Amino acid sequence: MTRILDAIHLVLKVLLATLIAGLLIPVTMQILSRFTGIIPRYIWTEEIARFCFVWMIMIGAMCAVRDGTHFDLDVLPPALNPKVEAAKRIFVHLMILAVGLVFIWYGWDFIEFGWFQTSEIAELPMNWIFAAWPIAGFLFFVFSVEKIVGEVHTMRNAP
Repeated sequence: MTRILDAIHLVLKVLLATLIAGLLIPVTMQILSRFTGIIPRYIWTEEIARFCFVWMIMIGAMCAVRDGTHFDLDVLPPALNPKVEAAKRIFVHLMILAVGLVFIWYGWDFIEFGWFQTSEIAELPMNWIFAAWPIAGFLFFVFSVEKIVGEVHTMRNAP
C-alpha cells in the first residue's frame, strides 16, 4: 500500500511542478500585455491563472498532508513518552481526516453545482475546477489513515 501512496505522492508533486510552470505562462502574458506593447491583451490569461492557482493550493495541501508538513499547532508540550507523542499525532491526523471527510461531502455538492457550468471566458467546464475539493478530501483521508496506522504501530512497539 505504501508503494501505491508513494506513487500517488510522486504524481502529485509532478502535477504541482507542472502547474507552477504552467502558471508562469498566463501571468507572464498578463504582465507583458499590461506594461509593453509586445503582445495583445488576452482576457483568458487571468482565468487560467486563477484555475491553476486553485489546483496548486489543493495539490500542495495534499502533498503537505502526506509529508507531514501541513499546518498544525503544538498546543501541548512535547512528551517524553513516545506513546503519548504518538497519541497526540493520532489526534492531529484524526482532525485532518475529519477535514477530508468534510471536503469530500461538500466537494461533491460543489461538483454537482458546477456540472453544467462553464467558465465565462475560457469556457472550461467548472466541474473540473471544482473537483479539486473532493479529490483533496479523499487524499487527505487516505494519507491520514496511513499516518494513523503508522502511529498505532509506533504505540504498540514503544517501550
